[in-house]
Amino acid sequence: MSVSIVLPPPPVFNLAEHLVCTPHASRPDKAAFVDDLGVLTYADLQDRLRRFGAGLLAAGVKREERVLLVMQDCNDWPVAFLGACYAGVVPVAVNTLLTADDYAYMLEHSRAQAVIVSGAVLPSINSAMTKADHEVRKVVVSRPVAPLHPAEQEFEAFVTAQAPLVRPATTHPDDPAFWLYSSGSTGRPKGAVHSHGNPYWTCELYAKRLLALKESDVCFSAAKLFFAYGLGNALTFPLSVGATVVLMAERPTPDATFVRLKGGIGGVKPTVFFGAPTGFAGMLAAPGLPARSDVSIRLVSSAGEALPADLGERFKKHFGVDIVDGIGSTEMLHIFLSNRPGDVRYGTTGWPVPGYEVELRGDEGAPVPDGEPGDLYIKGPSAAMMYWGNREKSRETFQGGWTKSGDKYIRNADGTYTYGGRSDDMLKVSGIYVSPFEVEATLVQHPAVLEAAVIGKEDDQGLTKTKAFVVVKPGATVTEAELKAFVKDRLAPYKYPRFIEFVEDLPKTATGKIQRYKLRDLESKR
Repeated sequence: MSVSIVLPPPPVFNLAEHLVCTPHASRPDKAAFVDDLGVLTYADLQDRLRRFGAGLLAAGVKREERVLLVMQDCNDWPVAFLGACYAGVVPVAVNTLLTADDYAYMLEHSRAQAVIVSGAVLPSINSAMTKADHEVRKVVVSRPVAPLHPAEQEFEAFVTAQAPLVRPATTHPDDPAFWLYSSGSTGRPKGAVHSHGNPYWTCELYAKRLLALKESDVCFSAAKLFFAYGLGNALTFPLSVGATVVLMAERPTPDATFVRLKGGIGGVKPTVFFGAPTGFAGMLAAPGLPARSDVSIRLVSSAGEALPADLGERFKKHFGVDIVDGIGSTEMLHIFLSNRPGDVRYGTTGWPVPGYEVELRGDEGAPVPDGEPGDLYIKGPSAAMMYWGNREKSRETFQGGWTKSGDKYIRNADGTYTYGGRSDDMLKVSGIYVSPFEVEATLVQHPAVLEAAVIGKEDDQGLTKTKAFVVVKPGATVTEAELKAFVKDRLAPYKYPRFIEFVEDLPKTATGKIQRYKLRDLESKR
């Protein structure tokens, strides 16, 4: 797939100005965002983000200082995020499902001068502020669920109290624009610093040229805005083409997702749906699965974890639409390796997105030949600048022009890439590498299996063998012997799980990624 030459952003470049305030004069009354409570037009978004930015400056927050965004997806979220960027302030978008200890760490680590928080999360933030050795200037509460303290201000009042800023901060493509914290599956999360120019490249290279998003699209993302994946899906991508976004504050359960896909919020039906394999599996197993005629989706994207081929094929059989699977990361901001609409190779993550280079390297750092697993490195224009305050991890991950992903991949003869698991999840069984994902993807092909996770377990001779934790679909039954035979029939004999444990659910991150390290910890304590 070739790509036309993409010119870089101009020397003076402000992300909010670029996405909202410059290009959409011709569509002021068009819906930019639709949430459970109403519609935010492009004209309203432009006015409100300018007022919000003015409010931050009036509160004493200075250029390049940080503000913590702990907000559920709603129409206030893009106002806060883009308003901060417009004013040259750096929003730090964080997960709304964390603990008070996590927020206390992030407050101290980012030295946030203000907190913008949803009412439902306010108790955790108040607890965090009592724990943190850091004081904030301002607390702004979106959609409070209880009376506010005198030190807290309601979001609407904060916005309307200010005259809109006349012009954006004079920022440049390489100036810091926002932070995103990594998932933090082990140790403290790392704050990836992204520039004003980074989303420009993800929009131009992936959203516009590979996905071919257009102004008439209605986008809906099950992944939340505080994730790198969700931020592109539900903010920078649609705004870059003038599309409409459906936002959902609640958890992306199958039922909640179905309501949005069928147009139950604001009367708009999404044409583009961004999800993750765990969510797709839950949808297909749910009793209220909509018929193909009930939805209007023309394009479906997947990331967060590798998509099992069987899952993609079953989804297409039901909805008539391929799932375009890809891989991105917090560090690279969005997807850099992907299948393509109209050219999907299920069981692979596709080809490099034009504009990005990928390379697989062995343990000694040299490139590996096709067919052999290697560590995935990426070179592209959307890489984060650094991890804030963490030189060691920055040097380990950002190596010259290359970013080390921490994933194992195999390059196939047709140029596609097949996922092998996280680098620290790969198993060596009988002296041969085994991909946990390959075994998991085979297990979930069994009609009784909903989810599976595979780790290494030592047998009575101290040798590593595969162990599978399996979640069975409601009402279904299957035996350990049946599953072992099922895998043996489909994979090399050394790969089948020697041990199988049936469980109610699997530990996951908020993005839906299976936390195998928790299963390993559980196993080690037995």
